[in-house]
Amino acid sequence: MHRSWLPVLFFALPFSCFAAGPEPFHMLSVQEVSDRLGKPGVFIFDANTEETFLAGHVPGATHVQFNKFTQDALPKDKEATLIFYCKNPH
Repeated sequence: MHRSWLPVLFFALPFSCFAAGPEPFHMLSVQEVSDRLGKPGVFIFDANTEETFLAGHVPGATHVQFNKFTQDALPKDKEATLIFYCKNPH
C-alpha cells in the first residue's frame, strides 16, 4: 500500500521540449496528477531520495536520481507528458 503522497510539487512538461528547446512547464495539483494516473502517454517520475521513494510514492512512478538522470530514462514517445515530483522544499 502506498502512503499519502502529500505534500509534493508536481511539474508537467511535454517530452518534446527536451528536443525542441525550453518550453513552458507548469505545476499540477494533486487532483490533476491523480486524473492522469494510468493514462496513455503520461509518465511520472519521483525525484525523491530512494528511502523516501521506498517509503511511499505515486502509483506507477519511476524513481530517478536528479544527478544521474539521462535521456535514456525518457520514453520514446516524443509527445508524452512527463510529470516530475519531489517533496524537496527548494
